[in-house]
Amino acid sequence: MKRILVAGTADTKGPELDFLRAAIAEAGGMPMLVDVGIGPARVAVDVDNAAVAAFHPDGPRILAIADRGRAVAAMGEAFARFVASRSDFDAILGIGGGGGTSIVTNGMRALCIGLPKLMVSTLASGDVSSYVDVADIAMMPSVTDLAGLNRISRTVLRNAAFGIVGMAGAGVRVETGKPAIALTMFGVTTPCVTAVVGRLSELYDCLVFHATGVGGRAMEKLVDSGLIRGVLDATTTEVCDLLCGGVLSAGPDRLGAIARTGVPYVGSVGALDMVNFQAPETVPEKYRGRNLYRHNPQVTLMRTTADECAAIGAWIADKLNACKGPVRFLIPENGVSMLDAPGQPFHDPQADAALFEAIGSAFRQTEDRRLIRMPLHINDPAFAAALAEAFLDITTGRQESYAKA
Repeated sequence: MKRILVAGTADTKGPELDFLRAAIAEAGGMPMLVDVGIGPARVAVDVDNAAVAAFHPDGPRILAIADRGRAVAAMGEAFARFVASRSDFDAILGIGGGGGTSIVTNGMRALCIGLPKLMVSTLASGDVSSYVDVADIAMMPSVTDLAGLNRISRTVLRNAAFGIVGMAGAGVRVETGKPAIALTMFGVTTPCVTAVVGRLSELYDCLVFHATGVGGRAMEKLVDSGLIRGVLDATTTEVCDLLCGGVLSAGPDRLGAIARTGVPYVGSVGALDMVNFQAPETVPEKYRGRNLYRHNPQVTLMRTTADECAAIGAWIADKLNACKGPVRFLIPENGVSMLDAPGQPFHDPQADAALFEAIGSAFRQTEDRRLIRMPLHINDPAFAAALAEAFLDITTGRQESYAKA
C-alpha cells in the first residue's frame, strides 16, 4: 500500500483534507495528513502545524507571526525542510489557494525528480512558473474555490486522490540500464551536441537540456538529486544572460551543482557570443546600438563584446576552480556558435580571444582539472569527437587524441 503525504492548511481546508483522506484510502493508498496552516486545525491530522513549524530556524514561533505574507513564507521554508527530512512517503498531494499553493509547492520543489507531486490549486490555470520552477509538479485546477465541498470540488478532489495513488504505484524511476548523463544545447550548437550524443548514446542515456535558463536549472537539479552520472556542458550561454541582463539566465548558481557533487564534468564555451532578449522592442535602451540579430519575431540576440566576454570567462573559470571532481574544459578557438563562424553576423575574433584569455588566465589547472584549447570551430565534427573522448577519459579512463591537443 503506497503512502501518500497530503498537505494543506487544515485551518481553512479541513473538509477538503478529510475528503481526500477517505478518497485516497478508497483508491488503495495510505494517507498521511500534514497541516501547513497557521491557525488551529479544523480536522484531525497526522502531523500538526507545530511539528512542521519546528523545522524552521525560528521554530514554532513562526505560527505567531501576525503578518500573513511573512507567516506563509516562513511556513513554506519549514515545510520544505520537513519533507526533505522524510523518506516515509511515496507521493505527495497538495491543495490550496494562494497561500497554501505557495507553501506546499515550496516543499514539493525540495523533493527529488521522479517522486509524484500533484497540486490541486485555485491558481493552476494561470502562470504557475513560480510555483513549479524546474520541478516535476503537476498542477491541477480546482475549478471552484476550495472553500467547502460541492459537487465540482468533490469530483476534482476524488480524481486527484485516485490519480496520485496511481502515480505512486508507477514507481519513482524508470531505468534504461544505461547511466544517465546531461548535455546542454542551443540551436547554434546543435551540430556539435548531436554529434556528441551519437558518439556516447551506446554507453549512456543522454539527456539533452535546452540552455534557456530553465534548462540549466533543471539539469543541475537532477545533478543535485543524484540522478546524473556526468555532465557534458558544451553550451554555457546562460552565463551571458546572467551577467548581461538577458532573459535566459539560469541564475548565479549555474555550475553550483557540479561543484557540490563532484560529478564528472566536460564543458565548453558554446554560444557565449550572445545574450538573449525577446522581440526587438524589448532590448534595453542601453543596448539599442549594439550588434543585434533577429533570430525570430520573439527572439533577439545581442553579440557580446570583448569586455563582456572577459567577464564571462572569468566567472566561468572561478566556478570551475571550485569543482572537486574531474573537469575538462575545451575551447574551440575558431568560434563558439553558428553565428560566430567566419562570414556570420557575430564573427568577432577579438571578442572570442578576450573570452579565451580570461578563462585561461583564471583557470587553475590540476591533475583532475584541465583546460584544453583546440584550433577548431565548436560545430566542427572533430571538436565534437574531442568532447566525447574527454568525457570518456574522465568516466572510463579511456584516453584518446584530444589529450594531445
